[in-house]
Amino acid sequence: MVGLIVVGCTIATGLALLALRENINLFFSPSQIVDGTAPSNTTIRLGGMVVSGSIQRGENLGVTFVLTDLAEQVTVAYEGILPDLFREGQGIVTQGKLDSSGRFLAQQVLAKHDETYMPPEVNDALRKVMAVDQ
Repeated sequence: MVGLIVVGCTIATGLALLALRENINLFFSPSQIVDGTAPSNTTIRLGGMVVSGSIQRGENLGVTFVLTDLAEQVTVAYEGILPDLFREGQGIVTQGKLDSSGRFLAQQVLAKHDETYMPPEVNDALRKVMAVDQ
């Protein structure tokens, strides 16, 4: 009986860890994307500031823009409706996959809530870059 309980708990723990591993979205900054730290064809989060003048609207709700962490830049392609608060010079977080050419294919774009809010991941990445530059 004890052996069955141990085996059952082991299987349940293994399944829970497998489910968590598949649903984890790791956060990367543009610098980490450029230096090759981020995996290709894996769902990740990319955060940074939208570079002024980089937003280009295409057809069928397609848009490309550039994100920066003030050190490196990454081009993001997204097809869909952008949040109302999305604009140049703003901190955002995107979720998607990095393709083989180094372009980020976003599946979701999250914009900040107001002018004082910045996603914690973006804020931490910007602080690290600013500390290295000084």
